[in-house]
Amino acid sequence: MKILLVSVNASYMHTNIAVRDLKNYADRYFENKIEKPQITFAEYTINQPLSEVLREIAFSEADWVLISTYIWNAEYVSKLLPEIKKVLPGCVLGAGGPEYSYGAEKYLSAISALDFIVSGEGELTFVDMIEKSEFDSSGILSKLKEIKGIYYRNSNGHIEYTGSRELIKNLDEIPFPYPEILKGEADPDHKIYYYESSRGCPFGCSYCLSSIDKRVRFKSLERTCNELQLFLDNNIKLVKFVDRTYNLDEERYIGIWDYILEHHNGKTMFHFEIEAEYLSKKALDFLQKVPEGVMQFEMGVQSANKKTLKAINRSTNTEGLAEKIKLIPRTIHQHLDLIAGLPYEDLESFGHSYDFVMELRPDALQLGFLKVLNGTTMEKYARENGWKWMDSPVYETFSTPYLTFKDMAFLKDMEIITDSFWNKGNFLHLMNYVFRKMSPWNFFCRLLDYGRSIKAFAQARKDSYWFQLIHDFINSQADFLSSCGLNLILMNDLLRYDFIKTGKKGNFPSWYKHNYDRARHRQLLEEDIQLKDARMGFAVTEYEEFDYDVRTERPEENQGHTEFIVKYDIVN
Repeated sequence: MKILLVSVNASYMHTNIAVRDLKNYADRYFENKIEKPQITFAEYTINQPLSEVLREIAFSEADWVLISTYIWNAEYVSKLLPEIKKVLPGCVLGAGGPEYSYGAEKYLSAISALDFIVSGEGELTFVDMIEKSEFDSSGILSKLKEIKGIYYRNSNGHIEYTGSRELIKNLDEIPFPYPEILKGEADPDHKIYYYESSRGCPFGCSYCLSSIDKRVRFKSLERTCNELQLFLDNNIKLVKFVDRTYNLDEERYIGIWDYILEHHNGKTMFHFEIEAEYLSKKALDFLQKVPEGVMQFEMGVQSANKKTLKAINRSTNTEGLAEKIKLIPRTIHQHLDLIAGLPYEDLESFGHSYDFVMELRPDALQLGFLKVLNGTTMEKYARENGWKWMDSPVYETFSTPYLTFKDMAFLKDMEIITDSFWNKGNFLHLMNYVFRKMSPWNFFCRLLDYGRSIKAFAQARKDSYWFQLIHDFINSQADFLSSCGLNLILMNDLLRYDFIKTGKKGNFPSWYKHNYDRARHRQLLEEDIQLKDARMGFAVTEYEEFDYDVRTERPEENQGHTEFIVKYDIVN
């Protein structure tokens, strides 16, 4: 019997743990049995033509095809499933994953080609299905009612659920998910490798599917460290822990960090989702010794409005949260989240939340939008209280009693502004000065209005476009910016400095005033003991003059003619 597990990822760089866990768990379960199923998995992306994916699935000649579903691939999968039955008419067709699990009746009603849906954790259900099929590719359909954790159609066409199944108690029973790493065939620089060291979440955030099951289970510390060593040995660039809340058991999570620090290879970055408020003093003390390039933290703030936080079952201790985040050293990349569309949060309140987060100066602020997911507490609340959202994935909010559709569209443009002028890091010197003088929210709102006036958000833009836009904004809004206490000469200096810091320029745009002196450039190169070869020095540096010393932490306090060379990394 041939079984094909299919994943349709958001992009090529992503990997899917679910299909790997199902295959590896079943392979180990059946390894000592006389008869063994032939299980393979295939990964595609939502950017591939449907016909291309369909062709490969058809050529597999699989008896069973099972697809992993999420909100980002549900539309694609819903189009793919009916076509699979046309090219593999005898196959048994199933799906699983959070999207289809929590919308099982909807999808089984809409897609007649779909035979069943696996609900929740799938490893035990998968091996149970294989055993009960007795390796008969068609016999399983008559036995679905005997298998816990399954939605299926009965003989009358009605959808039935067989009931929940016990969860795997010992996660050490699940094999390491990446056979390509074990074989030395990893793609270390172009793939994100997701890793799971625990399942479940004890918190009850109303909008999150993880809040439905609060039973937390862990891999052992020894097993986790042994598996992390495989990533380190293979020089994997980025490993992202998918644990819903990593820092639950102090001894265990610090133990993992300690192992990473002691065995780090100088390349691998480990990503963790952290509840910063619950970081212990011992954890914060440990983090002080973590060098740059080892860890990055994603921390959900979601809102600074205490009434909002209470409504979504999150801690209202925003002061404590901020203090903990400030104690995390800057050697750790910090990614903070806000969610637009939550209860009691209008534009004014959201602006306060935005400034609250920006006051912490995160390396990235992710401005997300509430997704009203099937099965969450938020879904019931939203239906009863006037939320409007997309009926199809990704279920994103259109409006709330506090935000109109136009407000949400404004925040969509604010997301672009935030990504372009803060998250990418291209304007850090300019923005750090501006944000010392005025509210980031107010400044970006004014910049957003200007961007809308010239249709800046009508299409995707290159980084060079945003430099031109903010240059024009600064010089067209001189009176307003001056009234906010901003120095326009310094702003232009900082903008030019940010621009040349982004890389060696073949030529300069029309807005850029390049104060260049070749003779002085050569002289400074000759004085730099690290640049002995002046010819090479010209290739990897740029010379510029400024009215302020833009390299200082507070350039507004360091006025006076300044000249220096900017050094760039040599690219082989």
